[in-house]
Amino acid sequence: MTDRTPPRLLGPAEVRSLASELDLRPTKQRGQNFVIDANTVRRIVRESGVGADDVVVEVGPGLGSLTLAILETGAKVTAIEIDEVLAQRLPRTIQEYAPDQSDAFRLLRADALRVDSVPGPAPTALVANLPYNVSVPVLLHLMALLPSLRHGLVMVQAEVADRLAAKPGSKVYGVPSVKAAWYAEVRRAGVIGRNVFWPAPNVDSGLVYWRHREPPSTAVSREEVFAVVDAAFAHRRKALRGVLKPLAGSADAAEKALVAAGIDPLARGEALTIADFVRITESLQANGLGLRFGRKAPS
Repeated sequence: MTDRTPPRLLGPAEVRSLASELDLRPTKQRGQNFVIDANTVRRIVRESGVGADDVVVEVGPGLGSLTLAILETGAKVTAIEIDEVLAQRLPRTIQEYAPDQSDAFRLLRADALRVDSVPGPAPTALVANLPYNVSVPVLLHLMALLPSLRHGLVMVQAEVADRLAAKPGSKVYGVPSVKAAWYAEVRRAGVIGRNVFWPAPNVDSGLVYWRHREPPSTAVSREEVFAVVDAAFAHRRKALRGVLKPLAGSADAAEKALVAAGIDPLARGEALTIADFVRITESLQANGLGLRFGRKAPS
């Protein structure tokens, strides 16, 4: 086996040169903030635990800063990019900066929120600097779409990182926390300052590490459980007995279902685990929730 030359990584000068070549004006609409520090992308890859055996999905590769650092590990990369200008330039950047790894790179020109498949070998990891405005929907969509994913690390807005990794009882525990827990064990993995980006964002960033775990074993669907989660947090200060009334048909029916699930009817969603929400959904299903989802309730 011949030795391969490691990729060259992008620094501030390279990023600005590429941006100038493309006449690039980063847009807030697409959450475009490009990492200009090689040490930062190496840190992200190191914290992700990605190795040569991984097939990595990267969302929003932009100019390729993180992509090159992932390729440095020997992993294969499938990058999903929505921006046509960036998508057209990226393969050439990989060829220029990582010629010995270019055969391990694949580009999918698409909106990550709308992809329904990812070509090539089954992905095992997700590593991405996610656009702030769609970070949670993209993460949850890909976790649902790609059950082959085993682990990953994403960079998101700091407060979003707090929410994703929050535990029951925390003030920031909410819908993202519970839904992410369906798929994975999630934890904070560090903070990223603003000065490693161009242009610098007006918020700090946080790293979120996650490792896959099997979804709860249950006869109810994920969609039904998530509908209960959404209802429970629609009015954070209200007790479950009241907020689940629309799903149960009445407050009394909601209370009956909660008691049957072993949950205090006066509890709030922020106190419950994903397992608690599964039990509530099962109990509501037994009391007719299935009819509200267009399914027959069990007899």
